[in-house]
Amino acid sequence: MNSADVLVDGFGRVRDLVHSAVRSLTPEQLQWRIDPEANTIGWLAWHLTRVQDDHVAEVADTAQVWHSAGWAQRFDLPFDEDATGYAQSPSEVAAVQPPAQLLLDYHDAVHAQTIAFVQGLRDEDLSRVVDRRWDPPVTLGVRLVSVVSDDLQHAGQAAFIRGVLERR
Repeated sequence: MNSADVLVDGFGRVRDLVHSAVRSLTPEQLQWRIDPEANTIGWLAWHLTRVQDDHVAEVADTAQVWHSAGWAQRFDLPFDEDATGYAQSPSEVAAVQPPAQLLLDYHDAVHAQTIAFVQGLRDEDLSRVVDRRWDPPVTLGVRLVSVVSDDLQHAGQAAFIRGVLERR
């Protein structure tokens, strides 16, 4: 097993968790909040996918699936098309109301582009500096692990909310 295999496995775990958290939920369930300002399952799935799309496209030097495949138009959200959900207000979170299948289809498209990129990486590629705004500068390996980590946290939050919904 090499580094690319480990990353493929990590992103696969994200995909599996997103599917188990979102699949077959109603619009009401996707929008349910534990409290009035909490994130929703729908927003969490959209946000983690947008971040993955944005960050992987940047390091792969390719277009985001969000833009290149028309997902921004399909979601038709009431804020800037480049938004990824970072620092959004509770009212902006509430505005993300796509159906479960749309969320899963977008996630699968981003996953496919991510895997196509990651599978082509060699171990030595992971040392390439991709962001000099930090000290120390961020390497490709660190950025990809960061995306997996962030995605797993948000997918876990969505799974937790689903569990609470199912126990109510």
